[in-house]
Amino acid sequence: MNAILSNIKGDRWIWLIVILLSLISLLSVYSAIGTLAYKRGVGAESILMKHLAMIIGGIVLMYISHKLDYRYYSGISKLLMYITIPLLLYTLIFGSHVNDASRWIAIPGTGLSFQTSDLAKLALITFLARSLSRKQENIKDVKQSFIPIMGAVCIVFILIALANLSTALMLFGVSVLLLIIGRISIKQIAITCLAGAILLTGVVFLGPRRHTYTSRIHTFLHPEAANPDKSFQADHAKIAIATGGLFGKGPGKSNEVNYLPEAYSDEIYAIIIEEYGMVGGIALIGIYLFLLYRCIKIVTKAPKAFGALLAAGLSFSLTIQAFANMAVAVGLGPVTGVPLPFISMGGTSILFTSIAFGIILSVSRDIEDPKKVVVGEIKESGNIQMNIA
Repeated sequence: MNAILSNIKGDRWIWLIVILLSLISLLSVYSAIGTLAYKRGVGAESILMKHLAMIIGGIVLMYISHKLDYRYYSGISKLLMYITIPLLLYTLIFGSHVNDASRWIAIPGTGLSFQTSDLAKLALITFLARSLSRKQENIKDVKQSFIPIMGAVCIVFILIALANLSTALMLFGVSVLLLIIGRISIKQIAITCLAGAILLTGVVFLGPRRHTYTSRIHTFLHPEAANPDKSFQADHAKIAIATGGLFGKGPGKSNEVNYLPEAYSDEIYAIIIEEYGMVGGIALIGIYLFLLYRCIKIVTKAPKAFGALLAAGLSFSLTIQAFANMAVAVGLGPVTGVPLPFISMGGTSILFTSIAFGIILSVSRDIEDPKKVVVGEIKESGNIQMNIA
């Protein structure tokens, strides 16, 4: 046991958060999969065991990722981008269609599928961290710095947005935050935002899922005039939250799991509040806020620009996704297909989330080992750290 603990490096609080989220996930998913198990004609325990296997696999991947020096991710970031863009195109044309959206690619021989947008998030964030850290000396140069960076952001945004607008918007927001931290000029950031707004308008009003997007926005803005079938998911999420009260009904006593579609995934936060009350819901918010706090500490202490930008991008991505999911559950946003990181039953999305955690921990390992610090690289990251602080 001591040998295992001695090999676990990085921020111990983040390791503790991951373990805590894993336990919450197992309890919540087990409560929410009864209806799914009935539809599939299997026992709930068999589905739970598959989910447990994914969590264990994720923790193994997180361990491997945190053992690798994070500088290696700089080297593979361009390769990831070269792989990701064709995969996104392939997914749009040949991917599996679920709920009128083509987001998944089947993994041959495994019976599993994964969302290429999960890979795209890792690819774009690592690419932006690499590009921004390497171009600090000529960061204001439009041709050498701005155009390649903006091009990557906009291409990935449009390819994801055509099938998964909510994920694309969150990734675009994270990208803009990285541009700000990376000292891109306000004028260039404004141009990027304008380009994103134009692409967004085109996707919402002209894209293949335009009817779905406009319907969800209309249902959110005018719930009193919405078709009951369109507002069914949002209505039952509100019922779950309203009946949860302060301390909840207790584990496994949710009624809305029998009505809520995707209760084990997109709407799992509503089930958590129904069973554990507002106390449980606020406690979960506190866990994600504490995760963001620990990640920001890593960012501000990182001695190298690439590590600081990498940890910032990945931590923003995880926490923004978490709060977007919770906001939808409590009625503060239109219905989306965004899972709650490391809690929802999401299959391979847990694995990609685990890799993101592992990379953040790899950056924190560098902080713990001052012998790796190189004076020239500290100088490179000085301006970025000042902007973060």
